[in-house]
Amino acid sequence: MKHSKITGKTIFISGGVGSIGSVIVEMLLENYSPKVIRIFDNDEESLFYAMRKYSSDKRVRFMLGDVRDKDRVDWALRDVNTVFHAAALKHVFLNEYNPFESIKTNVIGTQNLIEKSLSNNIETFINISTDKAVSPTNVMGATKLLSEKLTSAAKHYRGNAKTILLSVRFGNVLNSSGSVIPVFLKQLKNNQPMTITDKRMKRYFMTVEEAVTLILKASLISIGGEVFILKMPKMKILDLAEVIMEEYVKISRFPYTASIKTIGKKTGEKLDEKLISEHEREQTLELKDMYVIPFGTDGTDFEALESLAVRKYYIEKHNAHSLSISVAKKTEILEKERIRGIILSLKIFSA
Repeated sequence: MKHSKITGKTIFISGGVGSIGSVIVEMLLENYSPKVIRIFDNDEESLFYAMRKYSSDKRVRFMLGDVRDKDRVDWALRDVNTVFHAAALKHVFLNEYNPFESIKTNVIGTQNLIEKSLSNNIETFINISTDKAVSPTNVMGATKLLSEKLTSAAKHYRGNAKTILLSVRFGNVLNSSGSVIPVFLKQLKNNQPMTITDKRMKRYFMTVEEAVTLILKASLISIGGEVFILKMPKMKILDLAEVIMEEYVKISRFPYTASIKTIGKKTGEKLDEKLISEHEREQTLELKDMYVIPFGTDGTDFEALESLAVRKYYIEKHNAHSLSISVAKKTEILEKERIRGIILSLKIFSA
């Protein structure tokens, strides 16, 4: 397939050996014929294994570095066309305990990439965010909200650079590293109770393939400064845990007794996530398979006119319309059998 931002282009992926970044690498190589992909990561061991995996593919480069290091970022971005910024500290409770480390990576690291993308005249910069950025109650969510704000604001100080900067806001990516599914599986394999923090908890979920598809589609239609959100369903974490437990017991070679233990909600954890805040809802436009939040107006005449122009573009070119009801009311909550089908499709029990 051809993609104007990827095919024949030099691509840079921060966090390129992480759970999201690594799938971006795979999907781009398999489907979109990039000229070069630069995998940029501070995880030396995982980068080494990526080198072994792609040793025969001359399109792939392996760059050890950290987004906190502005000079290293500058060199890594030379002659790049498209940036996928997937590097982040994402574990909620570790970020809560080490807040300034989170700021250095998720905020300052993002700003470093933005500045050097502009100075290197990158064509497209895609910041990967999370639904925890919506009305954040924890450090990780707050830093990711700031990363979105930095990305959107850069549109107004890019000078002569032609860079298009946008953010994509993910839900929970099924079976990504550190997410709930690998935790549940590890507990089951160690004959431990599966732990959930609250039986009422719900989360938005998407597959990693859906996540990458969102990124690619958003990059094609963006005119700069927007936040894009895929329409996705919710699951009750209790239902997800029960499905995984039931399927694991089926394949267990020995008599197996599994259980689920409620351990209590942790600091900064929400019972229910949102994709769009009440403040953002007024600006949000709905497309067939995603929502778009144009860069917000600060009330000046110039900003108001620009916001109207952006809305007109999406309405006329992409059949967008304003939200008539809240996203929460439009969201599907999956029943257990739908969850079961999704879990089985992931083949998580074959490893």
